[in-house]
Order: sequence, then C-alpha cells, then structure tokens
Amino acid sequence: MSSPRKVIIIGSGPAGFTAAIYAARANLAPLLFEGLTRGGIPGGQLMITNDVENYPGFPQKIAGPELMKAVREQAERQGAELVTEDVNRVDLSRRPFRIGVGDDDVEHVAESLIVATGAQARWLGLESEHALKGRGVSACAVCDGAFFRGQDVVVVGGGDTAMEEAMYLSGICRSVSLVHRREAFRASKAMQARVLGNPKIRPVYNAVVEEILDVGKGEVTGVRVKDVVTGQPRLLEATGVFVAIGHTPNTDLVKGQLDLHDNGYIRTVPGTTRTSVEGVFAAGDVQDFTYRQAVTAAGTGCMAALEVERWLAAQQLH
Repeated sequence: MSSPRKVIIIGSGPAGFTAAIYAARANLAPLLFEGLTRGGIPGGQLMITNDVENYPGFPQKIAGPELMKAVREQAERQGAELVTEDVNRVDLSRRPFRIGVGDDDVEHVAESLIVATGAQARWLGLESEHALKGRGVSACAVCDGAFFRGQDVVVVGGGDTAMEEAMYLSGICRSVSLVHRREAFRASKAMQARVLGNPKIRPVYNAVVEEILDVGKGEVTGVRVKDVVTGQPRLLEATGVFVAIGHTPNTDLVKGQLDLHDNGYIRTVPGTTRTSVEGVFAAGDVQDFTYRQAVTAAGTGCMAALEVERWLAAQQLH
C-alpha cells in the first residue's frame, strides 16, 4: 500500500484528463488511472470518433484520437501521473479511500477521489455496424449530424433519446427514417407528438436492422431492415445511421457505495460534482445523461478538480 495521495482520478477522456490538468496546476500531484480493458476506452469515446468539428479551438476539425493525445500530453506536462491500468475495486467506506489496481491488485489510497469513468453507447451488435463506426455509423447526432447535412439518414430506437436525435437531425438532413422494433414508440407522449408531426421524419415500425450497407465501400449507403411481423426485408437508402438505444454508465466500481439515479448514472449535487460520499466527486458522462458532449465533460472535469482543491483545503489536507 502506497502513501495517501491527495487525489486519485479514475478514468480518462476529456473529464479525467481535464481534472488532472487542473489538479496538477493546483499542486495536488494527481494520480490518474486511464483504464486498460474494463469500463470503456482509455481516452474515452473520442478515441472512436474520426472527426471532431464542435470542440472549441479547432476550426479545421481534428481527429478524436489526435485531440485526446494532445489533452493527455497536456496533463502529463502539467505534472499529472498517468497509469494505464484498470481499477478493480474501490472502498469508499472510510477515508483515506482504498483503490485496488491492475492484475496484482496493488492498493493505492487517496484523501479524495474523482470518478470520470464515462458511459458507453449501446450498439446493435452487428458486424457491419462495427465495421462502419466512424464511417457513417454514430451514436451521437449532435456530434456527427453536421457531416450528413442535406442527406438521408436513419435513426434506430424508440425512446426519448431516439426522438431527440431524430428531431435534431431533421433540422439539418433531408430526411430521417426512424426505425423501431415495436408497433409503437415508448418515448413520452410529448416527444412522440413532436416527431410524428414532423414531415421530415418517417417512422418505420415493427422493424429490426439486419445489416448496414456497404462495408465493402467503407461507407454507409443504406440499411436493410426486416419486418418482424411479416418477415419481409426492406432497404432504406441512407448515408448515415445513428444508433439511439441508450447509454450505459461505467458505474460498476461504485454501485452500492454512491447514490445513483434510476438510470444508473452517479447522482451529484446540482451545480456541483459532489457525490453522496464526502470527498468523492464525479465528472463527465458517468454523471451526465443530458448533454454527453466532450466540451461539457471537460467542463465538469475542471469543476471536480477545483472542488477537490477547496475541499482538501477545508479539511486542512492541502
């Protein structure tokens, strides 16, 4: 067991790395565990995003992995210690907190903790979907919709998220086919009314996606769906596919220790990153099921680090 650190950050991506930058600049000597295989991708969801056009400061767009490489290097240059290992367990029952890391379950201790483990989009599980991710297949209309301006796209899902994605895309795309496996949407009545009243959105009920075309061309040219009632196949022409069947927050480490929302995201005090356990803070998509943007994740990473600094000072630990 090592000596207590002032702050340990679990998770990378915009939230974790930004928290590390601010914590390092506050002379907190942060230790950040990026993850390796469990609970998402080191570097976050931007690591599977080809082009980023909506992150401030990059008028000519930037590749997601390139952006995260730069942010990671910035955190390291500021003095953060970055370790590419998985966190296996955390004990939040007493301070300092205990964190078990890596194959040997090496225990680290910390006076404070920032959880920035993110969330993962749920996918359909198709080989063609996986092959075309970032090549016309996306799980974020706000992130990638602009690439399909004036084109025909498909949204898959039937809940509020799918409705929101379809409405957003209808403002910039020529048409939106909204594919749902049941005969009625499960979204709120208000959201359904907005969607069904939009002439650019075409509902496709009782249909499941069998294949996204065309892997051979390396781009999306259409979607083959099957009617679950008749079994008949159908081709929807499209250049983009947006999978909107929900996200899963990476909260397995803290279940039963931190208060969570009904949807599994970490509950924070409104307007802050404070959690139900004093000294534990949450930043990024693991606590944000509303915006889920890189820039908002970075913002909450900054907030978490500033709150950690103030909390440690109040505890006379900094």
